[in-house]
Amino acid sequence: MESSVRSGSAKFKQVRHFTAVALLALGLGACAAAARRPAPQATATPQPLARLVVATPDADHDAMAQLMAGEMALNHSDLKAASEHYGKAMALSGDPKVAERAAGLAIAIHDSAAAQRALDRWQVLGAKPAEMAKARAELALDHGDADAARQQLELLTASGAKDAWRQFGRVLVGARDQAQAGRLLEALATPQRLPGDAQAWLAMSELGDKFGRHGYAVRIADAAVQRFKSAETYVWAAQMKFTDGDRDGARALLQKALARQPKNARLRLAYAGMLSEAGDYAGASRLLERGPQDAETYALRAGLAAHNKDGKALAALYRNLQNASPEVREKSAYLLGQLAEMQHRDAEALGWYGQVGDSDPHAFDADLRSAVILHTQGKLAQSHRLLEQLQMDSLDQPAQLRQAWQADAELYLAEQQYAKAQTAFSRALQVMPNDPGLLYGRGLAYADGGLIDLAVKDFQQLLKIKPGDVDASNALGYTLADANRDLPTAERLIGAARAAKPNDPAVADSWGWLQYRLGHLEEAAQTLRGAWAARQDADVGVHLGEVLWKLGRRQDARKVFDDVRKLEPNSRSLQETLKRLQP
Repeated sequence: MESSVRSGSAKFKQVRHFTAVALLALGLGACAAAARRPAPQATATPQPLARLVVATPDADHDAMAQLMAGEMALNHSDLKAASEHYGKAMALSGDPKVAERAAGLAIAIHDSAAAQRALDRWQVLGAKPAEMAKARAELALDHGDADAARQQLELLTASGAKDAWRQFGRVLVGARDQAQAGRLLEALATPQRLPGDAQAWLAMSELGDKFGRHGYAVRIADAAVQRFKSAETYVWAAQMKFTDGDRDGARALLQKALARQPKNARLRLAYAGMLSEAGDYAGASRLLERGPQDAETYALRAGLAAHNKDGKALAALYRNLQNASPEVREKSAYLLGQLAEMQHRDAEALGWYGQVGDSDPHAFDADLRSAVILHTQGKLAQSHRLLEQLQMDSLDQPAQLRQAWQADAELYLAEQQYAKAQTAFSRALQVMPNDPGLLYGRGLAYADGGLIDLAVKDFQQLLKIKPGDVDASNALGYTLADANRDLPTAERLIGAARAAKPNDPAVADSWGWLQYRLGHLEEAAQTLRGAWAARQDADVGVHLGEVLWKLGRRQDARKVFDDVRKLEPNSRSLQETLKRLQP
């Protein structure tokens, strides 16, 4: 109705505009003619319709005008105004649908008098008994009248209407008092009254669980199994048992379901999901390997293999998925890209990501991963251009916009273009102020760019948002130690981080560098050597090399510096350290 009303209004405006212009043109033409020639002597013959006046009803007596006004009010979410307009339209129209809409709107705004008038009008215009019972039940529940609601719901479910039980469920879901709705559900949706349709039984069981009546939900689920013995009833009853902690019972029911429909991919996925939730990843994988394979099956198998860090299984999945049907490959383009990346096949990953369609839910993620791969390949400008395009495309999606800015900033940080990284992080923080990840990233960019005061400010703000956060404590402590300022505070912060993560190489590096600043060279060397052995990170190696150099172990220091150079040939930290140690 809305589109037709709008198009009618548009046409009316066009006709009115054309008529006004035409009359104006004729008037101007007449004036010009009058200026050029004398008036005719003969009088023109009057036309039969010249003095005909067409009566146009005012808005209050025009059903179409009221419907248009009602729809416009709905577009502005003004239910009260919409209800008033539909109430007027109902009185002027003989269409039962208008009265039905008027009743629904009146109930929605809790206007009992208007709702009753609309229901009476609807009944006069020929409402079906099931429809009327549903609406009267809604009105009774809106009043909190459980007895009247029950009477109407009994009429609805006994009406024989095809979707009576679906409408029954909708009435209860929309009730203001969910506890009252739950009691009515349990009283009326009994095994004795429910129809011979398994879907209705499952829907009522699920509704009971939603209302917090788990015992009722289980009873209906078990009764559905006994009556129908279908795969879908087994699955739902299994979910009930799994929720109650009866995993063996759930597994037995799912096995029965699979026996009924051994090729049902959705069923196997549900069973595998339940097994994986129970920690039986191997069992879930074996189950999914059997039977037909679709995009969802491959995705869950890949997730299980990744969880188990099973590289062979991931490689096999990649091969199998490449040979799958075109439809499955098309739906799995993003997964294929991920699998290719896991095997360091970056060029292939880019190709798969490029095949992810714009309507695919992973389209944004595919472009984001493509930007990262391009950066890894040294195509820095292309990478940043892609991220800039993502930012433009995501202006109305704050979460995605944040991701695009953060990725751009982190790549600039990796390039040691600290000013650009700071700018990108700051833009993202405008979209999501006080976001912990963004504050942490900008703090690192400030610190690496030598803007220590700003870095300290960001890390302090982060600790206000997340008091005691280990990474923030370590970052602030390291920043202070590296700048050789407020070392007692640095010691307290890094000490707390070290107690929380005693085996973390990054924390060990911070502690070792702090000991160097404090003049404890031997302890610094021992701690940094452990961190370097745990993780070959360029900054850790540079720190260790400098401490060894200060201890006079210059041959050992040079070896560490050589290893850092192999690891990261363009390390700015190494270059600056060597200039300082070897002026």
